[in-house]
Amino acid sequence: MTGGATGIGAAIKNQLRGEGHTVIVVDIKDADIIADLSTEAGRQAAIEGIRAAAPDGLDGFVPCAGLGPAARPYSLITRVNYFGAIATTEGVQDLLAKRKGSICMISSNSAPMLPDDEYTEMLLAGDETGACEFIDGKDANHAYAGSKRAVSQWLRQKAPEYAGQGIRLNAVAPGITQTPLVDASHADPEVGEAMKAFAASVPLGRVGDPKDIAEAVCFLLSDKASFISGSILFVDGGHDALLRARQF
Repeated sequence: MTGGATGIGAAIKNQLRGEGHTVIVVDIKDADIIADLSTEAGRQAAIEGIRAAAPDGLDGFVPCAGLGPAARPYSLITRVNYFGAIATTEGVQDLLAKRKGSICMISSNSAPMLPDDEYTEMLLAGDETGACEFIDGKDANHAYAGSKRAVSQWLRQKAPEYAGQGIRLNAVAPGITQTPLVDASHADPEVGEAMKAFAASVPLGRVGDPKDIAEAVCFLLSDKASFISGSILFVDGGHDALLRARQF
């Protein structure tokens, strides 16, 4: 997995290890493989490290590394959340095919909140330079939600192809969850007030705990989800249903 040092990633890592799995963690710190997924060199180092650690294949992969809307410049969000996630997933695809493994990506319940636009089209086309130049002229929410929207669309497009290799490709879409990433967003002058209002409107009356997300991820990775492929599971306290009651 990537992004296992803190927050949701750490909760996923701990649960998987608690279930007896061996987990190889890629992160910018406190990890088995240290790599910066905002750069091509870092992505390649991550892929090479995983391949060296698991030459016989992978049972699962979780590209969890990500940045929230408080990150600056906005293009850094683009580079990690979309290009880092896609590059590492594609880089270990054959290792997953060897063992008929499963992938659980990390979307967001903010992904449906933006329409498709030039940004998402450039992401899906693999135009990292163009997407980064475009988003640096926009805003934090556009950068974050758009990156997660594109991840979700990439997943939906690729799921049938991956299924043909025996790989199940799914995602969880967390709502607001109590993590260092969210703490930073609450303190950010640009998005802080909106984030606090969003947290106060969760239908179940609380924000998520990283363990809530980890439970869903581990389910989707497991044999209990053996007939689930191409799905995005919202784990957000009912927020998506509140905001998009007639869409599914």
